[in-house]
Amino acid sequence: MTLEDEFCDVLKKARMGRGQSIAHAADAAHLPHNEWECLEHGTRLPSEREASGVARALDLKSEALASVYVRGWLPAYSPEWVSSLVVTVRGAIGGYEVKGYVLYDARTRQAICIDTAYNATAMLSVLKANRLTLVGVCLTHGHRDHAGGLDRMVSEWHVPVYLGHGDEPLVPWMSSVETVIVPDDQHIIAVGDLTVRCVATPGHTPGGFCYMVHALGRPVCFVGDTLFAGSVGRSNPFSLYAEHLRSVRQRVLQLDPATVLLPGHGPPTTVNEERQYNPFG
Repeated sequence: MTLEDEFCDVLKKARMGRGQSIAHAADAAHLPHNEWECLEHGTRLPSEREASGVARALDLKSEALASVYVRGWLPAYSPEWVSSLVVTVRGAIGGYEVKGYVLYDARTRQAICIDTAYNATAMLSVLKANRLTLVGVCLTHGHRDHAGGLDRMVSEWHVPVYLGHGDEPLVPWMSSVETVIVPDDQHIIAVGDLTVRCVATPGHTPGGFCYMVHALGRPVCFVGDTLFAGSVGRSNPFSLYAEHLRSVRQRVLQLDPATVLLPGHGPPTTVNEERQYNPFG
């Protein structure tokens, strides 16, 4: 198992989100400018002291940053019960892995797809192999790696597509979709006996959403690129960084600590783990 982000990724996301120059951030961390550049370019890993200085300069959680990127923390494996209602679909764009998910109700065989994984073929194959009836496609956001292939999926299944306001321009073929639903925060989607709750989490994009479901008496949340294990997605544009942090801290990390988080990249994690180990939390 490897995390989606490296230390250098965290530096760039936080520094650029805060609008700081390398010189300003390095001075705040009491690091020579050239040493900051080495860290941000991924030339080497930080020491405990450097991680503490970086955290102070970028307003990150110092202990979490050191635990993940100096001491090598990794999240626990996703519990087996998740696989009884969720199929993970993997795709790639430019060699960069992306994940989408098929959530289904075992009794009615109704399903929704959360993102496309840039792999419509695999998504459609999962539906067919498991004899599932698709009732909707939920996009966590409109980036190509998460929405690519949507046009093919809705040409075979004439179902509504859920996408947050502001992300429509990111999906140029959205006009060909028969039914687009822009959900309000806390909008409910019925999937057989399951109830999926739309949670507005702008920041990675203007219209970002997470999708929350309680199944088998346990909570699962599909978080897209709002949050990764030990990190977050890049705010697009960077002016959304403060709003992105609010979404992470006030929405995602306020969920039940036992909630399993399924991101668009990297391994699954939990709210409890991210409260402790996510430096952006």
